[in-house]
Amino acid sequence: MKLEDIGFYTLSNERAKKTSMTSPLHRCELLLTDRCNFHCVYCRGLKNGGDLDLGEAKRILEYWISNGLQNIRFSGGEPTLYPDLFELVDICKKAEVEHIAISTNGSSRKVYYVELIKSGVNDFSISLDACCSTVGDTMSGVKGFYDHIIANIEALSQLTYVTVGVVYNEKNEKEIYSIIQLAHDLGVSDIRIIPSAQYNKPLKIEVDSPIIESHPILKYRMGNHRLARGLSGGDTGKCKLVLDDMAVWNSYHYPCIIYLREGGTPIGQIGENTREERFEWYKHHNSYEDKICLHNCLDVCIEYNNRCNEYEKSKDSED
Repeated sequence: MKLEDIGFYTLSNERAKKTSMTSPLHRCELLLTDRCNFHCVYCRGLKNGGDLDLGEAKRILEYWISNGLQNIRFSGGEPTLYPDLFELVDICKKAEVEHIAISTNGSSRKVYYVELIKSGVNDFSISLDACCSTVGDTMSGVKGFYDHIIANIEALSQLTYVTVGVVYNEKNEKEIYSIIQLAHDLGVSDIRIIPSAQYNKPLKIEVDSPIIESHPILKYRMGNHRLARGLSGGDTGKCKLVLDDMAVWNSYHYPCIIYLREGGTPIGQIGENTREERFEWYKHHNSYEDKICLHNCLDVCIEYNNRCNEYEKSKDSED
């Protein structure tokens, strides 16, 4: 299977063959604020940050762009609450960043999202954790937004690439089939189902073949015979994703977004030596000795790192 078949546009066999501390930055995620108008039951949240200073946000973007930034994601908190989001999107658009993504709870006005598309955003990831308003209110921790979010997902799916993130736990696990069916009917490009970090149990459902075949990420995860989170014995303990992929919060760069969300220690502060710092982390880090990586690394990241390891071994044998 090619990495491209998984469905994430940042993952490819070619990237796995060439990734290094000098290759273009394939994916960077900038967390803009710790503010959010939802209180999702599974959310790890962010602390002690407020809104990222605009000048600092621009500095980080300039550094990434100078390192060949190809794909960016703005998240938070809820990034649509960040007052200068459009200015940052404009910077990325002018720099010809290929994919400009927003992770959102979908609660903003439709006209706001449409304006973001006009400004250059071409990827939305929207949370969809329920197929009815009652459970939706429970999962989000607020009332009255469910129908509004459903309408936004349907409308935006007609305009650009939209995926829904379906986080499941004991509160909504029995509804997952119905949620997948709803998302498919709304016209989304793909469906990402994943257990919450606190739950991490396999999903035991069957989904109709036409739905599966319409959504590559869903197909990958439904056909994967491993937990969505965590390493197993045959996986590499080296993480090459850290070389050309990063997440930044409050001016600190972390190995990945999962590591950040799970409260891991940052590698360092964004600066001229950032990529060298990440290379040193890569050289000395063993994922099996790190509880966050061991228990929380996502299956797609593991798949990518295993492929990098295969290519590296193949190259060594040729040499």
